[in-house]
Amino acid sequence: MELWAESPQWITLPQGRLLWWPDAFVSEADAWFEQLQAEIPWQQHRLRLFGREHDEPRLSCWMGEAVYRYSGKTREPAVWHPLVNEIRKQVQVICEQPFNGVLLNRYRHGQDSMGWHADNEPELGANPVIASISLGATRGFTLRHKDGERRQLMLSHGSLLVMAGEMQHHWQHALPKAGAVDRERINLTFRYLPRHRESE
Repeated sequence: MELWAESPQWITLPQGRLLWWPDAFVSEADAWFEQLQAEIPWQQHRLRLFGREHDEPRLSCWMGEAVYRYSGKTREPAVWHPLVNEIRKQVQVICEQPFNGVLLNRYRHGQDSMGWHADNEPELGANPVIASISLGATRGFTLRHKDGERRQLMLSHGSLLVMAGEMQHHWQHALPKAGAVDRERINLTFRYLPRHRESE
């Protein structure tokens, strides 16, 4: 199936587009993983579900040039880490798209996860481009269209996945729990907040 091709390619889905590049950053992945694991100011945030506060099942860090509101919380950005900023520049060239923020997630083991959601916050504009780099453990990434169609990708060490077009309006995505996984995974999801005006 074309989603598992080894070379980068845009894949057209119903009401959306994916760029899937499994070995995009394989040569850099080990060094990136170790440095980000040690140097990012990871935090475990709280979220409200059914009227109760819970720890998010992962660690995270919002970084960049703009405040970002998601999951009902407002996140102040950490300043660009030099390595993350360098990765951002490389991803911008590939996507031909600027990015002024990145959400980093650290999944400590297979019980850490991300539930069904779409990156459709108003701050991201009409048809946001979301570029996702995976480092560490391979994890299953599931997509579901509002009409019920599902797709799954195995996001491997050093891979790049870009969601574009109308994806965030018609598709949701999730990173389910994976009981057999005992290794960590770090994910960088670059995005652009068009309403943010950079200081002159």
